[in-house]
Amino acid sequence: MKKLMIYSVLSVVLGFMVFFGAKAYTQAKLYEETTTELVSYQDAGQQASLQLEKFAKRLLGDLYEDAQKINLDKIRAKQEAAMHKAQEYTLYFMYLLAAMLLISFFVSLRAFTLFGSLSAMVTLVFGLITPVLMVTIHKEVEYLGDIVLSFESKGVIGSIAKLYESGDVIVAIVILLFSVVTPVLKVFSLLVVSVFMESNFAHGIVKFFKMIGKWSMVDVFVVAVFLVYLTANKGDVSRAEVEAGLYFFLAYVIVSMLVSLSADKMLSANKNVY
Repeated sequence: MKKLMIYSVLSVVLGFMVFFGAKAYTQAKLYEETTTELVSYQDAGQQASLQLEKFAKRLLGDLYEDAQKINLDKIRAKQEAAMHKAQEYTLYFMYLLAAMLLISFFVSLRAFTLFGSLSAMVTLVFGLITPVLMVTIHKEVEYLGDIVLSFESKGVIGSIAKLYESGDVIVAIVILLFSVVTPVLKVFSLLVVSVFMESNFAHGIVKFFKMIGKWSMVDVFVVAVFLVYLTANKGDVSRAEVEAGLYFFLAYVIVSMLVSLSADKMLSANKNVY
């Protein structure tokens, strides 16, 4: 009865993780969209228009209604609200993830591996689809003011697609292999081991499971390379802002390492029994 209650609580926590993860993703995308809209007002043409409107405002005073400024203020308010909500929902997700790991310590290694693997899978999915980094490059131009030269905001999946389309096939394949394929295979192997622990098939993939485990830190390395690659530019990087996707991805790396240790102990104990 006690185990059933714990498993029920873990299932509920997992459900709320999916809920808050989806909320964080939605708000992160909204933040990305509103920022993109704001950036569109900072090209040369828009800045020239803005300077003319400022000149008209100085001439006419209160008789002139600055419609563009009013619209920009609305977009900025929407952007700021989306940013705070994305951070808030991401924080709730991380609290639930920590609670999931703490509760799992009160169950068997098999249950810990199962629920830990499911948590890792959920965290990985949001880490792959949620925006990771936002980079804005701008330059101060005389008479026009601050002009945005380049703006990028991408998640892991979106960046892989863009790299492939732009001809950087090797870089795209490397990131796809170590940031998508390897983590998915790793989590899937952990799930298989936890469900079919007693079967010969489960013990037959132990070698493969340990081989995948050796690539745990490669996930972190690839994220670091990925960020450096995105921020590399001939111009000056005016602003590089880390987004929620990176926190999801790094959380996955930590959780998957803990679950890997649990699965290894579980398989070793089960082998000794037989």
